[in-house]
Amino acid sequence: MSPRARTNQLLYQAELILDTAPGDDEHAEARRMAAEEAALALTELALESLLREVTEHARFARHEWRELLGPEGAGIAELHRLRELATRPGSWLAWLLVRIEALHGSDGVARRKNAAQPGLIAVGSGAALSEEMRACLQEAKREIATLRETSQEW
Repeated sequence: MSPRARTNQLLYQAELILDTAPGDDEHAEARRMAAEEAALALTELALESLLREVTEHARFARHEWRELLGPEGAGIAELHRLRELATRPGSWLAWLLVRIEALHGSDGVARRKNAAQPGLIAVGSGAALSEEMRACLQEAKREIATLRETSQEW
C-alpha cells in the first residue's frame, strides 16, 4: 500500500470509529472514551503516514512526527508548512499535537462527561472530544490535499 493510500485509510478508520454509537448501557461512557482515544491514535498514525508521503522524495529512514516537525527537522517545504501550522494557535495541527501528547500521558485524553467535583461549577469547552476530532479531521483533509499538490510538484 502506498503512503498516500495508508494515510487515507487511517483517516477513514478514525472517522469510522468516531461514528460508532457507544450504546446506552453501563459501559457506554467507557466505550465512548475508548473510541475517542482510538480515533486519536489512528490520527497520529495518519500524521506519520502523511509525513512519509510528503517526504518520499527525501528518502528519510524515519518519519516520526516529533522529529520531522521539531525545530531540528529537515528544510523541506511541506515540513516547514506543517511546522508553521503546528505553532499557529487554533490550527487543526496545533490542536492535534496537544491531544496526542495527552494521549501518551498517564491520564490519557478522553474525559468523563460528568467529571466535575461536587461544589465546583463546571465550565466546559462546549464540544465533546469526538466533535472536536471530527472538525480536526475535516480541516486536516483539506490541508492534506494542498500538501499533496505541492509534494507532487517535486
